[in-house]
Amino acid sequence: MPALDPAALAAWVGRTESRTERISERIAQLLAATLDRKVAPAVGAALPPLWHWTHFVPDARTSEIGPDGHPKRGGFLPPVPLARRMWAGGRLTFEHPLFVGEKATRRSTIGDVAVKSGRSGTLVFVKVVHEIEGESGHALTEEQDIVYREEASGPSPMPPAAPEGAKWSDQIKPDSVLLFRYSALTFNSHRIHYDHPYVTEAEGYAGLVVHGPLTATLLAESLGRRTSRMLKSFAFRGVSPLIATTSFTLNGRIEGDRAELWAANAEGRLAMSAEAVLA
Repeated sequence: MPALDPAALAAWVGRTESRTERISERIAQLLAATLDRKVAPAVGAALPPLWHWTHFVPDARTSEIGPDGHPKRGGFLPPVPLARRMWAGGRLTFEHPLFVGEKATRRSTIGDVAVKSGRSGTLVFVKVVHEIEGESGHALTEEQDIVYREEASGPSPMPPAAPEGAKWSDQIKPDSVLLFRYSALTFNSHRIHYDHPYVTEAEGYAGLVVHGPLTATLLAESLGRRTSRMLKSFAFRGVSPLIATTSFTLNGRIEGDRAELWAANAEGRLAMSAEAVLA
């Protein structure tokens, strides 16, 4: 790969793109089936929180896909010359819901590019800001944190212990079918989610990796089963990977207008933390 040039990467800050499409009833039905919901939102109903991630999906042609399954570097996202890329977390604020069947526009901007050094070597953090507007006006603002890093050179550090004091805990046992369905709905061709030889041999994981956005969506779904209050904001951060066929738990507690949420692996280690503010 070419050498990393921080000044050249910084030139991507401010770059924008826009996509407009309808919030599809059929896609909502398919995501409901994937999440094992008995009833899917119909036309005119509010789209549940984080379900917009199955819309405005990337559409790179097959010839534009790199060896890891991601689109090749460049285009809207900066051409970071590091081997690994992951969606590490994000923050969302909600003005009002998107509605199934309405036309919506997402305007995306590269908000920041930062080069840092960590225990695993050089890291590049890219912040992408999305503004989504429906037919009734501005619906939500989202900041996504995308992290690029070098090839792993040794075992990953032990993740911290998950918090204690959960008011509820749901057990999930993900499998390759769940990951396939979510990859298909989000048109995510990153091979760590479906190619077992690649993920274990090329990237060194123990098995297929559960999507970070899927874990965040499952946390929001777990919260939604405990309260009918709408979300004002939702923030999440990936801490360690979850592996398909290995059970994990969705945990949470509500105190006033705030909910603390977390996903823990089978050993009780923290995989994702999240915080929601309720209306």
